Amino acid sequence: MPRRYDVVVVGSGFGGAVLACRLAEAGRRVLVLERGREWHPDSYPRDAADAWVWDQRAPHRCSGWVDLRVFRGMTVVQGAGVGGGSLIYANVFVEAEPWVFERGWPRSITHETLAPHYETTGRMLAAQTLPAGQLTPRTELMREGAAAIGAADRFRLLPLAVTFDPGWHAGLDDPTGEHHSQPFVNAHGARQGTCVHCGNCDIGCRVQAKNTLDLNYLALARRHGAEIRPLHMVRRLTPLDRGYRLDFDRIVPEETRAVPGAVEADRVVLAAGSLGSTELLLRARDEHRTLTRLSPRLGHRWCSNGDFLTPAIYRDRTLSPTRGPTISAAIDFLDGARGGHRFFVEDGGFPNLFGNGIEALARRASGVGGMLAALLDGLARHARADDPLDCVMPWFGQAADESDGRLRLGQRWWWPFGAPELRLDWDVARSLPTVQALVDAHLELSRATGGDAVEPAYWKWGKDLVTPHPLGGCAMADDPAHGVVDAAGEVFGHPGLHVADGAIVPRSIGLNPSRTIAALAEHIAARMVA
Repeated sequence: MPRRYDVVVVGSGFGGAVLACRLAEAGRRVLVLERGREWHPDSYPRDAADAWVWDQRAPHRCSGWVDLRVFRGMTVVQGAGVGGGSLIYANVFVEAEPWVFERGWPRSITHETLAPHYETTGRMLAAQTLPAGQLTPRTELMREGAAAIGAADRFRLLPLAVTFDPGWHAGLDDPTGEHHSQPFVNAHGARQGTCVHCGNCDIGCRVQAKNTLDLNYLALARRHGAEIRPLHMVRRLTPLDRGYRLDFDRIVPEETRAVPGAVEADRVVLAAGSLGSTELLLRARDEHRTLTRLSPRLGHRWCSNGDFLTPAIYRDRTLSPTRGPTISAAIDFLDGARGGHRFFVEDGGFPNLFGNGIEALARRASGVGGMLAALLDGLARHARADDPLDCVMPWFGQAADESDGRLRLGQRWWWPFGAPELRLDWDVARSLPTVQALVDAHLELSRATGGDAVEPAYWKWGKDLVTPHPLGGCAMADDPAHGVVDAAGEVFGHPGLHVADGAIVPRSIGLNPSRTIAALAEHIAARMVA
């Protein structure tokens, strides 16, 4: 017989980690089923042979770091692992602004409702801004650009879920070397280190300065008895006379196979992300026919949150986008001052993949010693000092686009006999003016600061988008005619079934959504344990 729990949480990102923690604290017997691996500093992908790619169709063959889903006109980037999106996001942990909650939400969900939960999440992830002595060249360019276009008062440093050492500075010898990180044990008993500006936020921080969810909420959940099973992919959800049954595949990467299994629970929390949670419910309603009372609004009100990156070349200044936190600051136009369009300009960055590959080789050779090890160590040190793209500024940001996308199941046109696949109906038309306003701001900031911006071809000619911040699909609402879950995250028509992740956010918020998702999860958890 399947093992039974009080609560099974599917996914361990900003929703699932919070629910697992709070329910375990309240004495519930909690199981977390996470599709991805449990990553550690020594297993983070670095060179070409590492596990970079997650394949949703065949995770037993490809169970890597990043899940890329390509739809018509939209590509979605997701993390795969214990900690969910916190593994790959750029550490920005910022609150949504009050105007976001003025329409589209249940009446009881307001900025005031979430205020204490925003405070709690900020404390749990130890959010702080970049120290004054550690501002990056990109941060300074942001400040300069804001002043140059008459928006100096809109510039601000962003709260980051990163631990900084006030004594670190760029003038140190080999400043991004891991030996400069100061080790400590955090408030939840997890070992961490301080930031050395290595630029690897998106591919795993080896010094553990990035306050990912496995180091706080999930660590605390485990201390209170929660069980976390990585490489468990839920396939089917079935209601029972009391509670629910979850059928899953246990992924065995070393043997490239999947082993079926099942568990039962009095309550289930879906926290597999906008795509994952929505797909599980769509399959339960439309393929397996196990949850037939789900709202007809399932899959609707999806959006990309208007993410966009515009690279610019600066021929006379060094910007080093592969150094420092991936994002550090913003120029806030979310008040609609520019033609009524709400958007949020940020600095961007990316890891030095070549340099990281050299470091990985050097690390493996260090145990052998000899001339090769010494040579690779010297190359690694040089790679840390040299930035091959030091003249590039990746202008980044989000825009409050329209939540008019729809997720659904559909057959492949060339093979109608297999299981249906997740599809996205997305038309950029209504969102185009707002996204273009963000792009135009990137171009203006580049010109004002002496840069030569390149509007990406995928947008200029195809109007395609890429997003790491998908929202919606299981929108919160006051009734099932307008959404899928209520203000407590409980699915209409199916007591004991909850959704707590980006899928429940009913509209674009125009900035990084992680803290809002976590605050909503704190709100839902408080209602569940009351």
